[in-house]
Formats: sequence, structure tokens, C-alpha cells
Amino acid sequence: MRPVRLAALILACAPVLAHAQAGPQPTGTWLTPSGDSQIRISRCGAAYCGTVAKVLAGETKDVHNPDAALRGRSLVGVALTRDMHPAGEGWEGSLYNFRDGRTYSGKLAMKGPNVLELSGCVLGGLICKKQMWTRVD
Repeated sequence: MRPVRLAALILACAPVLAHAQAGPQPTGTWLTPSGDSQIRISRCGAAYCGTVAKVLAGETKDVHNPDAALRGRSLVGVALTRDMHPAGEGWEGSLYNFRDGRTYSGKLAMKGPNVLELSGCVLGGLICKKQMWTRVD
């Protein structure tokens, strides 16, 4: 590759690389505050996605899903966060809460190398709830 093309490629990727190096990233497995489930967050394209990795206590089926055909499926593997893209000091996208079957606008923010703050909002962000998840791995 010619030096000019290589330099152009590096400059084009700089904003993405800068964000990726800006601090702790949310990839890994996280324990929810109630201790009843573990969520695995990984890269999905340019964003982050999270799925249920383990259900440690409580209901193991997606019984609150608004789609009746999905209510018998296992929670393991169900997508909780979708398309969490960089925004401000963290990431934002959509969150599925399998405890009530609703999807919310949400945010992820690292609060240290082993603490992830998750917030879900309704009514355009007027009402929000936050949770702190702890890193398992």
C-alpha cells in the first residue's frame, strides 16, 4: 500500500480508534445487581450488543415477551442490548427488559474497569432507572 493511502486510512480510522482507546470498554460478562443473571456484551459491527449468558435464579423463559410465540424460549441467548453506539461518555441504543417484556431507550457507561452503569428510559428520557452491573470476566 502506498504511504499516502496508508496515511489516509489511518486518519479516516482515527476517531474510531480514539474512542476505542478512551478507557474501559463494556465487553465481557456482567452480573446484574439482583445476582439472578449474567449478561455477555460483545462487539457487533461498530456497536456493542448484549445477550443473556446465564440465568442464575428466577424465571428461565421469556414469559413476558410481547410476542406470544416467543414466550416459551429460553432467556439464554436473548438479546438485551442492541446497537449500542458511542454517545457522550458511553454508548446508547435499545434495551430489552425480559422482566417486563418491554424495550427501552438505554445507555451504557463504564464507571470503572469492573462497573458498568446501565440506564433505561421512557417518555423521551424523562423517566429513567439505573443499575450497576459488576464484571464477572
